[in-house]
Amino acid sequence: MSAPPAAPLVRIRPESAGFVARLSELLEQRELLLFLAWRDVQVRYRQTALGVAWAVLQPLLSMLAFSVFFGGLARIPSDGLPYPLFAYCGLLPWQLFAFALTSSAASLTANERLVTKVYFPRLVLPLASVLAGLVDCAIAFVLLLPIMAFYGVRPGPALLALPLLLLLALVSAVAVGLGLGALNVRYRDVRHALPFLTQLWLFVTPIAYPASLVPERWRPLLGLNPMAGVVEGFRWALLGLPQPPGALLAVSAVVAVLGLLLALLYFLRVERGFADVI
Repeated sequence: MSAPPAAPLVRIRPESAGFVARLSELLEQRELLLFLAWRDVQVRYRQTALGVAWAVLQPLLSMLAFSVFFGGLARIPSDGLPYPLFAYCGLLPWQLFAFALTSSAASLTANERLVTKVYFPRLVLPLASVLAGLVDCAIAFVLLLPIMAFYGVRPGPALLALPLLLLLALVSAVAVGLGLGALNVRYRDVRHALPFLTQLWLFVTPIAYPASLVPERWRPLLGLNPMAGVVEGFRWALLGLPQPPGALLAVSAVVAVLGLLLALLYFLRVERGFADVI
């Protein structure tokens, strides 16, 4: 009796390999993007005793620790602002960046079965995990309002720049997360190096200290860290600081956009092999 004929091999590929076409394909899958983002939000707080309160506790406890050790014991200046408010305003975009970075870097391996079973734009996974972090940021932002009222600080017209600064924080996180996520598929060392990288990045970002401690002529170099411009921009937009971080913020924006373009090019070049090696 002869063996039945083997089933034909079906390969599912994107309709076009062009850069612009691949990004337009992502727009067509925006419903999938929003669905996965909402799923990540639900999974994040499932079976937790405190639920969304963790979104407030994390920056709040960090603020208290920074205020005691850096503001109280080390006497680090805070540009004339109350140190707890100074620290919390810096921690707010940092928590968004750190969450978006770690979750996007792990998004592909965390969804291994989905990646190997069906074709869809792989960019959806890291972007969905980044969007989920906006919920935490919005909840933590609510706590900032009574802290500002307690210290009598009112934002000025610079508050209108806040959405652009949030976008810059997300662009920075996506730029690094895409690259590390693609590397993590092949080299699982990334998973072990990521916590150290995030911790190191925290200390080279002016969160516990102001950028004004750096000599003015060297300050634009601090912008090579895109989160430096974001943190200083947040303080300027929310706390009514007189001078915007012009050169620092400009350098950070350029670095973040260039990093995103390079990360996208690398991610789209290697994504066709994800299902084979994940």
